[in-house]
Amino acid sequence: MSRENNEILRLAIPSIISNITVPLLGLVDLTIVGHIGNESYISAIAIGAMIFNIIYWVLGFLRMGTSGMTSQGYGSENWEDTLRILLRALMIGLGIGVLFIVFQRLIEWGLIRIMNTPASSLHLVSDYFRITIWGAPAMLGLYGLTGWFIGMQNTKVPMLIAIVQNLVNIAASLFFIFILGWKIEGVATGTLVAQWSGFLMGIVILRNGLKHDYFFASERNERITLQLFRSTFRNLGAWKQFFIVNRDIFLRTLCLIAVNLFFTSAGGSQGAMMLAVNTLLMTMFTLFSYVMDGFAFAGEALSGKYYGARDLDGFGKMVRRLFGFGGVMVVAFTLVYALGGLGFLRMLTDDESVIMASRPYLPWVYLIPLTGVAAFIYDGVFIGLTETKGMLVTSVGAMTFFFLFYYLAWSSIGNNALWISFLLFLGLRGLFQYFWAKSFLLKRFINK
Repeated sequence: MSRENNEILRLAIPSIISNITVPLLGLVDLTIVGHIGNESYISAIAIGAMIFNIIYWVLGFLRMGTSGMTSQGYGSENWEDTLRILLRALMIGLGIGVLFIVFQRLIEWGLIRIMNTPASSLHLVSDYFRITIWGAPAMLGLYGLTGWFIGMQNTKVPMLIAIVQNLVNIAASLFFIFILGWKIEGVATGTLVAQWSGFLMGIVILRNGLKHDYFFASERNERITLQLFRSTFRNLGAWKQFFIVNRDIFLRTLCLIAVNLFFTSAGGSQGAMMLAVNTLLMTMFTLFSYVMDGFAFAGEALSGKYYGARDLDGFGKMVRRLFGFGGVMVVAFTLVYALGGLGFLRMLTDDESVIMASRPYLPWVYLIPLTGVAAFIYDGVFIGLTETKGMLVTSVGAMTFFFLFYYLAWSSIGNNALWISFLLFLGLRGLFQYFWAKSFLLKRFINK
């Protein structure tokens, strides 16, 4: 295997493992609470987890923006600049987390009502929220740390942190519930302990790495000193660039959230059966996204590195190899879904009526890998180059076609219109990014 392929897999595989562990946190909570209470407890955990998923998804720019800018500093060997980027990300992440705690009652009041929380679960969701919200600074601070580690070409640290978080969450939740006799408070506190454990683990690894020069390819030691703090605060131009990059990613993420929430809402408007069908089938997109996000993270780290080093030839080879791996994933996932789609659904549910209702829409699922692969890879490339305006513009364009086709076709083809609209959204994002890349990315290298 070539050096370039090894480089991509070295970054992608730990990221894929990290992504796979993400749903385990929620699954562990759901499994535990399923043995301590009735349906009110289960719905409370589901709603509480969804609230925080939405909050943290919206703020994902803290990871992505940090990753892109850090990888460019790594490529240009500007080590002090990479530390300034880390400090900005930590300051913003921790600051927003503290604001969430300060305004927690207002946030709780709004989100619980937006989620249409059942009256029987209302007090349980409140208990879960009021404990777990204290983990917001840790989670948002960890976003900055994760982005920085990825930008520094190190995806093993985020993987280790994710694994430790899951183990701590399981142990802490079991202790609080089955030893101390807590109920939903035990689940929430277990999640809280896991979040702070992950953040503190990241800080310790960072401190040891800086102390022993694990992160920098220079003979001169790099330290987070008081002088570095002062220069970080005073560089207004860098702060402006940081906010511009993160603003574009934030707005682009809102487009993705709008499409995903509408997809769920439109399925729900057709009744419980169609909502169940769409939810089960969408898990196949989720599985594909876990793997492709790993290659997107590799794209972030390597694109920024080559851009920072002004290595256009290396950048071009890397992108071609990323699409090569993407092609392999398309073939593999398409075959798995086409040959084992019904079997996979039967793993998720034993309700034969839901499985039978899903069969007419399975062919759309087979097209998810083909239509979605380019968007994942280009997202990584665009983030690495901090070409966030392109991400925003192409997402807005694809989202427009999503809603346009759905409302034009819904009356004639029903739920098929929803799936075709989703596939259009995926495919057009990749297509629009391709044309944007041809028009602007080469100029970025030439003008750097």
